[in-house]
This record gives sequence, C-alpha cells and structure tokens, in this order.
Amino acid sequence: MDEGSEPLILTLALDAPTQAWLESMRRAHFPPARNLIPAHVTLFHALPGEHVAAIRATLAGECAALPPSQVRVGPPRSLGRGVALEVGAPAVAALRERLAEAWRPWLTAQDRQRWRPHATVQNKVAPEQAKALLLTLQATLSVAEARAEALLLWRYRGGPWEALDRIPFTAQATPREASP
Repeated sequence: MDEGSEPLILTLALDAPTQAWLESMRRAHFPPARNLIPAHVTLFHALPGEHVAAIRATLAGECAALPPSQVRVGPPRSLGRGVALEVGAPAVAALRERLAEAWRPWLTAQDRQRWRPHATVQNKVAPEQAKALLLTLQATLSVAEARAEALLLWRYRGGPWEALDRIPFTAQATPREASP
C-alpha cells in the first residue's frame, strides 16, 4: 500500500490522568495479544490518507477555535464481546458533526453512522467474560469528569497506529458569569 493511501484515524485526547486511567483499564481487561493501540475515543475510523494536508488544515482551524472542554467518562456499556465506557462530550460532538459535513464525500459507511463516543476497555473476549466485567464495572465504577484537550491524528499501519499530529484546543474558554 502506498504511504499516502494508508487511512488516517482521528481520536480525542483527554487529560493525562484520565488517559493513564483508561490505559490501565485497557491493560487489565483487553487481551494482551490484541492490545496494539492506546486507549482512545475515535471520532473517525478511516479518513483518506491522500488528503492528509487538507485534513490537517481543517483540524488546525477547528481546534484553534475551541477551548478545552469538560467530558463525562462512564457509565460502562456492553459491546457484546467487550465493554466500553461511554464518553459524553457535547462540544466534541458538535465539532465532529461539522467535520463529518465537511468530509462527507470521504467518509466510509462506518464513519457516516451516528457517533457514539466511547473508550473500549475490553474487546474480543467471550460474551460471558464481557458480561462479568460489565456487571463488575456497573457496580463499582462512578461516572468521572475529564477534560478534552486536543485531537490526535494517526496513520493506520495494518494493526499498530503511527502518531502524526496532536492538535490542541487552544481558544480561551469564556468565563462563566458569577451567580449573585
């Protein structure tokens, strides 16, 4: 496959403590032989690699206009043969909608579907094993607050991913009005 034609993946970068926690969850529950990539929240699974310059330019403009934002991590949900933690990220969801519209001609069927943001902590296991983890996490895991800080652009390498760019959200947050 030509270097420029390998697909690109776009994910959300969360604050370092949340990312480290998701990584530890993934190491604890994901089959080690299949755990080739970091914990992540995918926005797009397969953008066209030959358009990397246009994609980078769009992302630079969009991320410069957004401040970091609060997100919710949890509750857990079933993937059938795995478990994911839902991610509630309204500002990122609006950004993803804008990007999907701009990139509509490039999107695969998977990326045209409704976005259901999540971080997978277990996959490719027996359904009984997944159900057991889901029940454990439902009983023990509280919904957590996290911070969306950037977008990460990756090149798919047939299994592992190659990190290309970290595009931070750099706009200043508007101060909330103090309540009387």
